[in-house]
Amino acid sequence: MPYVLRDQAGNIKAVSREAMDSPGWESVDGKSPEYLNYLENSLKDQNAFRESDIQLARVLEDLILLLIERDVIHFTDFPDAAQKRLIQRQSWRSQGKGLDLLVDDEKPVI
Repeated sequence: MPYVLRDQAGNIKAVSREAMDSPGWESVDGKSPEYLNYLENSLKDQNAFRESDIQLARVLEDLILLLIERDVIHFTDFPDAAQKRLIQRQSWRSQGKGLDLLVDDEKPVI
């Protein structure tokens, strides 16, 4: 049975699968329209945030490749784990498993 915490207006502001020791938590029917609506809206927010993170990671990756290409930084300046990740992502892109680069894809940067 799910548990919810409400704000002063009575709207759900948090949910939990387990009973909480803190005051204000109450059990709610898992099929309650209010509860299901809260979960749906939370998932939409999480998906939007995740998509934003993916897009930002892509911009940062392209920026790194551009800075390497222009000799502002060197590939070997990065820790081994970061180098492996960049090589892996460049490999995926060259195999068509990733999105198109924002920078010129014709010549390998790494």
